[in-house]
Amino acid sequence: MFTGIVEELGTVIKAGTKLEVRCSTVLSDLSIGASIAVNGVCLTAVAVTGEGFAADLAPETLSRSNLGDLKAGARVNLERPVTPATRLSGHIVQGHVDATGEVAALDALGDSNWWLKVRVPKSLDRYLVEKGSITLDGISLTIAAIDADVIGVTIIPHTFANTTIGQARVGTRLNIEVDVLAKHVEKLLARG
Repeated sequence: MFTGIVEELGTVIKAGTKLEVRCSTVLSDLSIGASIAVNGVCLTAVAVTGEGFAADLAPETLSRSNLGDLKAGARVNLERPVTPATRLSGHIVQGHVDATGEVAALDALGDSNWWLKVRVPKSLDRYLVEKGSITLDGISLTIAAIDADVIGVTIIPHTFANTTIGQARVGTRLNIEVDVLAKHVEKLLARG
């Protein structure tokens, strides 16, 4: 489980079915077999060196996320899993990407804040509510507006500078994970 609070921007060394990432902060306690979120996708570290880690990408991961779009030199959001003593600063994030969305706009709001609009697949609409949580590329965010199939979120200066959102452009695909609690409630209500 993760919180959606990005710890570090890593750099892709090798892309494809085996992803290799150069990083430093998340290596402090990363071991082979441990989980690590890359752009919000929970992966298993299969190799760890002093300069980075490697993870295998399954066909499901490549088809449901934007990790198949990565090329050497791309920056990625990295987060280690929470521990029982960790503060839950974001929200409950599993690292199980539901789909990808497309950046529709990224507009300056002033004072280094940004307004991000993302086109979301219609199949996820039932899980989206204003002031609800959403994870975009592994970043825990609050939905500020919903207009048909486009959500709007405010990006604060820290998030813009320390995550891949600062590099996003119109058309960029972002990994989306909706709130798992909403999915469980939906299933329970359908049974009852």
